[in-house]
Amino acid sequence: MCSLKHWYLAVASLTVLLVAPAFAQTGAAPASQPAPMQMSSLEQTGRTDPFPPVNPKFFTATTPTVETVNNFLKALWGYDPNRIWRVEAVLATPAPGVSKVVVAVSDKSPNAKVQSTSFFVTPDGAHAIAGEGVVPFGNAPFAPVRRLLAEKADGPSTGAASKDLELVEFADLQCPHCKEGQTTMDQLAKDFPGAHIVYQPYPLVDIHPFAFKAATYGYCVAQQKSSAYLDYARAVYDTQGGLTQDSADQTLKDAVVKAGLDAGAIDTCAATQAAKDAVNASIKLGDAAGVDQTPMLVVNGHPLPLTGIPYETLKTLIAFQAQEDGVSAAAVQAPARTAPSLK
Repeated sequence: MCSLKHWYLAVASLTVLLVAPAFAQTGAAPASQPAPMQMSSLEQTGRTDPFPPVNPKFFTATTPTVETVNNFLKALWGYDPNRIWRVEAVLATPAPGVSKVVVAVSDKSPNAKVQSTSFFVTPDGAHAIAGEGVVPFGNAPFAPVRRLLAEKADGPSTGAASKDLELVEFADLQCPHCKEGQTTMDQLAKDFPGAHIVYQPYPLVDIHPFAFKAATYGYCVAQQKSSAYLDYARAVYDTQGGLTQDSADQTLKDAVVKAGLDAGAIDTCAATQAAKDAVNASIKLGDAAGVDQTPMLVVNGHPLPLTGIPYETLKTLIAFQAQEDGVSAAAVQAPARTAPSLK
């Protein structure tokens, strides 16, 4: 990943942060157990319940409710039918309104270990914090970002016109990991022809000095001929080594020519305040959507590190998110308008 920060709280899995569960340190006798707080039933596996009994003693905070925590975890983990968990504690903390949630996690396989993870919920109930990571929290944690991007993601787009399933890639044209991620984007376009795919610039200007200019060129290419954008982006990715002090300008102009447009006209456009403002607006949009690395794929508001997830898992996550959002399988596979591939 090209990043200025660390993604400590991966949205696909909170178990990256393992802590000793609060209930294991007290020695208190467990109280009677309420209905299991698990994603999936163990009845068909033959495995006995692996989790510690729930003790009401460890539910000292009034918010969030166990139901909300389970809905949040389902949004993160529900794509994996083998994963099971139980909320073991929702604790008040010395910080007013801040709650600590402790969750036991395992899977349905025989003799699978039980691990524990914890995170904090902010007083407004809108965010979860673990380590240095902050992610949306709630019954439908990704809905606000989904609405934001449906309204404001205005980069070049391919695929279906409908935004029922919207995949927004935030990328930096000077980022080598973004270059690697384009094969994945191409394959996603084939596997989800009913998706609306948007390409938003997110240049990491502090570490990639020519990424911003490359993005302004991309904006102007798309303004002149939207279908030429992917050809331009492919050409820039293919010649990233030329993005140096001595050759960056020529490298970008050559990419424009490969996309079939006039390099001089695009260069003039890229120098305008309108082009710079458009790229800055896209950066601001990415920040609002929680993007802190590239390439980042936001699936109906759910941010996923594009090159940090095995492809089959990524496909499963996208299909699950579509299902959660009520997108029919027929809609996902609907005929799509096409555009040039980055391959």
